Amino acid sequence: MFFYSIGRKVGMMQLFDKDGYAQGVTVVEAGPCVVTTVKDLPKDGYRAVQLGFGEAEHLNKPLAGHLKGQGKFKYLREFRVIDISDVKVGDKVEAGIFKPGERVNIIGISKGRGFAGVVKRYGFAGGPKTHGQSDRQRAPGSIGSTTTPGRVLKGHRMAGHMGDRRVTVKNIRVFDVDLSRNLLYLVGAVPGPDNGLVLIRKVEEKG
Repeated sequence: MFFYSIGRKVGMMQLFDKDGYAQGVTVVEAGPCVVTTVKDLPKDGYRAVQLGFGEAEHLNKPLAGHLKGQGKFKYLREFRVIDISDVKVGDKVEAGIFKPGERVNIIGISKGRGFAGVVKRYGFAGGPKTHGQSDRQRAPGSIGSTTTPGRVLKGHRMAGHMGDRRVTVKNIRVFDVDLSRNLLYLVGAVPGPDNGLVLIRKVEEKG
């Protein structure tokens, strides 16, 4: 049984639940993915499944040799698994592995915001507008300590590069599944821009 899939963020929309309430959902195209490689403990030292997703225009020769004519995949991602007994190369992974009401974790690359100040990056209030502080409205304020330790401690929230990081959003509920188009409707926001690559993982139920 597969617990992972590769997908593409399509965008956001509204759907209505059975009680007639509007629900904001993110649409994710989850597959179809194809198993391109199965790694086993005796041969590779660990168990994993590699999935291919999307269509590439061109493949270099090493990658074409690796895929052995299975397809021209744009993305290849590997997932560690415990049991590979029922998995073989060529198996398809589609949106049907997910069910409405299930919980999933979504991994994506957040939107890059460039160099950002502390007000935008961390929500700082900034300084007052009055009492002659005409240039302090979006400044971080004091960052240093006294003579002891006599330096700026590591870990201070300061201006810097914002976004463009690997982000995991946990426990997102699957609102609905469109099997014919391999679409997942997920309640809430998913990291990354439209058309961005996302990894989808089922949340294992704890008994």
